[in-house]
Amino acid sequence: MPYQRILLAADLTEENLPVVEKAVRLCTTYNAKLVILHVIESLNYAYGGDVPIDITDIQHQLQTSAQEKLDALCEQITCSIDQAIISQGGIESEIHRVAEEHETNLIVVGSHGRHGLALLLGSTANGVLHGAPCDVLAVRVKS
Repeated sequence: MPYQRILLAADLTEENLPVVEKAVRLCTTYNAKLVILHVIESLNYAYGGDVPIDITDIQHQLQTSAQEKLDALCEQITCSIDQAIISQGGIESEIHRVAEEHETNLIVVGSHGRHGLALLLGSTANGVLHGAPCDVLAVRVKS
C-alpha cells in the first residue's frame, strides 16, 4: 500500500532541508498529502534561586518565530500540504500523537546520530521509532 499521508517532523533549521526535500519527494512519488509538524519543547517555569520566573514571554517569542519559519517553509514546498502544525510538549510524544491523530502512514524525521545508541539513529529519531504508529524514515542530517 503506498503512503497516503506523510508526517514531516521539521525542526525548521537549514540543516533540516534534506529531511524536507526527502518528504516532498515521497509525497510527489506517492501523490500523498503532507502534514508538517514542528514541536516546541515545553519550558514551563524556570527557577532563579527560590523565586519562580514566568517565561510566558519567551514561549510566545518561540511560538512567533516558529510560525514565521513554518510559513516560509510552506511557501517553498511544492507538494500538497494537508496541514502545518506547531505543537508544544515532548518531541517524541507529540510526533506520535499527531501521527495517530492524522492517520499518517509514514513519519519522516532527521537524524544527527551522535553518541551511544543515538549513534545509529539520533536520540529524537530513536525516540520516534519506538512507539510510532506507522513507518518511520530517519534521514541523515549533517551537522
